[in-house]
Amino acid sequence: MSEACSKEDHTGHLCVLVSERKFEAIRELVKKPTSICFNCGRAADSEKNLCNPMPLED
Repeated sequence: MSEACSKEDHTGHLCVLVSERKFEAIRELVKKPTSICFNCGRAADSEKNLCNPMPLED
């Protein structure tokens, strides 16, 4: 599991995109999720879009 990111390092994270209401961008990042955020429970295709990612298990 990756370490949680700092508050300054949220660029491109789903939490930021949701707060900015960038829903089209979010749709592109969650089509085939492979990771889930341990903090908020959001899922994304890439760990880089989550604050505290962990792998989704089948």
